[in-house]
Amino acid sequence: MSSVPTGSTFYVASTIAATKTTTIVTNASEASVTSAAHGYSAGDYVLVTSGWGRLNKRAFRIKTVATDTFVLEGADTSNTTFFPAGQGVGTVAKVSTWTQITTVMNPNTSGGDPKTVTYKFVESDVEYSINDGFSATDYTLELDADSIGGAGYTALKTLTDVQTDTIMRMVTRSGSILLVPCTVALNESVRMTDGQINRVVAQFSGNNRAVRYAS
Repeated sequence: MSSVPTGSTFYVASTIAATKTTTIVTNASEASVTSAAHGYSAGDYVLVTSGWGRLNKRAFRIKTVATDTFVLEGADTSNTTFFPAGQGVGTVAKVSTWTQITTVMNPNTSGGDPKTVTYKFVESDVEYSINDGFSATDYTLELDADSIGGAGYTALKTLTDVQTDTIMRMVTRSGSILLVPCTVALNESVRMTDGQINRVVAQFSGNNRAVRYAS
């Protein structure tokens, strides 16, 4: 069923727990990760670093857990060309606190598009093109400037100051979830336009690719 932006909510990972070392990351349709006595639960959100570039600095939800292992929902690492066996270890860190970003207006996204390389052989009169990866996905949110001092505004300001990796989570009216691993930049210079409320802009600069869940 189609949905509209109205009713969507935005959150930022304002606190991320200490990293834990991963010792095994399997090649599977949904990667299983070994991290001794990790203490995570199904439904937790984590930020992953990995020797695999296609997994590095991405955000996932934990699907299932055992004492020393957990499964990253939607993390398909089955292709050993892209994910060479035994080379995917790194770290993982759990989101401890989500803070809602309120008074959001005009959410906008950019990036995520293929980066195209165009070339032409001398003996040919036409060009060819191939895809060379994807650009990072960025998000921009306008906020009511008078929300200064609120929990969401304060969290964005703090993350802007420290410039640590975090996650932006969007939940649409239909219940789908988007995770954007990113850094945050809150521009507190107030935008004034006659006939509109005063606004500030938060930029979420994406790291690697976003992940989307149906619910």
